[in-house]
Amino acid sequence: MNIKKIIGSTAVVLTLFLASCGPKDTDINADVTANVHATAPNVSSSVADGVVTLSGQVNDEATRMAAEDAAKKSKGVKSVVNNITIAAPSPSVVIAPSGALQQGVVDATKDFPEVTAVVNADGEIVVSGTVSSDKWKRLKMALDALNPKRVNADVLIIKD
Repeated sequence: MNIKKIIGSTAVVLTLFLASCGPKDTDINADVTANVHATAPNVSSSVADGVVTLSGQVNDEATRMAAEDAAKKSKGVKSVVNNITIAAPSPSVVIAPSGALQQGVVDATKDFPEVTAVVNADGEIVVSGTVSSDKWKRLKMALDALNPKRVNADVLIIKD
């Protein structure tokens, strides 16, 4: 019976020793954090008993899955709980030209029938056509007075 107790005690001690030799949660988390941050810097991780929990926000599903795969590569990870959310895409902002600016362009160009001027979505006045340099100076001053973001005359032909 003594031999059974000694063998039993040895088995318990050996089991505890082997269990304590595995990576600790803090070591696993340090490795996971390094791996995940290379892919998704806004993601955080925590580890409990070898189970990694990821949280944070990324821009797309591919990044979300890449972060999970990076976490799984760490030694000692038993499983990964992926609580990473995907950010809603930010709407593209279109600046609608103000009615006052559009009306000002119409008024400024009424004496210049050879010129076309339109206000684009960025708040720029785009001028096209052909005009003499004297008329262009007067028109440019009138358009600048409307305070647009820019007066774009890249396609305007100016004669001497």
